[in-house]
Amino acid sequence: MEHTLSRLLAHERIRAARRHVERADDVTLARQAALSATPAPTGAEGARGARVVDLFREVGLADVGVDDAGNVRGWFGKNGQGSGEGPVVVAAHLDTVFGPEVDVRVKRRGQRLEGPGISDNARGLAALVAVAEALVATGVPTARPILFAATVGEEGSGDLRGVKYLLNGKRETGNGKPVAFIALDGAGLERVIHRALGSKRYHVTFRGPGGHSWAAFGVANPANAVGRAAALLADLPTVTAPRTTCAVVGLGGGTGLNSIPQDAWLDLDLRSEDPRALAQLDVTVRAALERAADDENRTRTKGTPPLRVEVQLVGDRPCGITPRAHPLVQAAIAANRALGHDAELASASTDANAPIALGIPAIALGAGGKAGDAHLTTEWYENVEGALGIVRALLVTAAMAEAG
Repeated sequence: MEHTLSRLLAHERIRAARRHVERADDVTLARQAALSATPAPTGAEGARGARVVDLFREVGLADVGVDDAGNVRGWFGKNGQGSGEGPVVVAAHLDTVFGPEVDVRVKRRGQRLEGPGISDNARGLAALVAVAEALVATGVPTARPILFAATVGEEGSGDLRGVKYLLNGKRETGNGKPVAFIALDGAGLERVIHRALGSKRYHVTFRGPGGHSWAAFGVANPANAVGRAAALLADLPTVTAPRTTCAVVGLGGGTGLNSIPQDAWLDLDLRSEDPRALAQLDVTVRAALERAADDENRTRTKGTPPLRVEVQLVGDRPCGITPRAHPLVQAAIAANRALGHDAELASASTDANAPIALGIPAIALGAGGKAGDAHLTTEWYENVEGALGIVRALLVTAAMAEAG
């Protein structure tokens, strides 16, 4: 792969594409700010998606359109038609973690851009457009088509809805199974995310008869059951190899200071890089929830109704790995080295989770620059070596598409 990257760096059209990226740095930054200032809550990405449609057409991608899930797609190369070659997919997610009530206007403070979602993932989207524009403008020849996709539903409750739909059949990705998937997510230049951090997310509700806090005292109390469950889960043994976690991330219930609630709930986030470890944790957590209900029921007044527990799966992100030795990972490592930066192999939950689970080699890359306060309204981005991050994405894409 070192040889492939050296060849690409010496290729006249790739060199021209790199110069195009570097010259367009200010344009890319302006697009990033404009995209960030367009609201895109998970499940309501239409306005930002429409902007990306315009940008895809503006830079010259072919067959630009929006699929039934809301993903924006555009083709480079053979347009995904008639070649029989599986494409390379380059993707960035449209949505943010912020609701419609959040002010997403972008402020500039010196060299810093500040605004909710300015890095995650306005930076990835701007880089997606920049890579596509550089390839089209310089006419880089590729043996494989490249599908550029801006996906919906990557964050939180979106549960990777967009990318799951995108990869659901040939009708969405051309005539063959993708040979590689590259997600552009946020800022940074060192990390190469090749391990998919999987998760299962549950909304758990305990239901009981409820009643007056004095007159009905002794009935099974859902709030007590939530407390028992949280304590049991907090005492689960810590698993470090592979790292596996269970976190209570929310809880609530009740209607008044003098009422035993009829229901109380808690939200759980289970995570692991290993599918077997995640499956085992799932069994353990469900047993703890049943025990919490049983323990509360044993203390209730005789003859009163038992409480019951309802477990609703609200998120299921698969886990897995693209091996370090795979050409896609090696291409990213070699690109980092060629650009004078070490590569840090890492794990995270991104759009790359879905293709990895389907047996498609996938990684996620930052798109250059520096950022902080991710998922906070104080999120910021500084364009330090920003163009270099886009050049890295360009090189990895070109390598997997067999440019030459």
